[in-house]
Amino acid sequence: MHILRAAEYRSMPWKNGGGVTTEIVVSPAAAGLDDFDWRISMARVENGGPFSQFAGIDRTLAVLEGEGISLDIAGRSPVAVTRAAAPLSFPADAPTAAALIAGPITDLNVMTRRSRMTHAVERLVISAPHEIQADADTTVILSLDGEIKVAGMSPAHLGALDTLLVERNAGKMLIEPAGISTLFVIRIDRVAGNN
Repeated sequence: MHILRAAEYRSMPWKNGGGVTTEIVVSPAAAGLDDFDWRISMARVENGGPFSQFAGIDRTLAVLEGEGISLDIAGRSPVAVTRAAAPLSFPADAPTAAALIAGPITDLNVMTRRSRMTHAVERLVISAPHEIQADADTTVILSLDGEIKVAGMSPAHLGALDTLLVERNAGKMLIEPAGISTLFVIRIDRVAGNN
């Protein structure tokens, strides 16, 4: 279990060249945009337009900052994703176009290669100590705002946009916020038969 600091994240161009993505963590560690098993990143979206497509990838998007974004996924009815909405999961290889609701946003992207990995993304707003079950192959906790303490860990504090990376079934962890804090809990598991 270790902490990834926001100041150390790596920035790179989007796959389609339309903007910049900030990579929080990727597996395997040296993987690029075409050969990762899983990837967690943030992106600043300044304009509407087409999303980058990733063959064989499942994706979940959540809004971290800004009013939100409307997604038209493979011609289905548009879906609005806002800071209050649940994270939205969809196939990253489906043609997807985005329209901003009211100005730029920053989003969180979680992507897994569907033949090898699965993922789930949960948003939590907490104001008191909270127990998180870290029972996945990999559990990632992103602190959106405020400061949180991880009981029993040193160094124990996560600041805004810092991430706690927990490998292999750590069990229950106690998270203690300094005030009201929003967390994203990301659970990543291998597909059965992929060891």
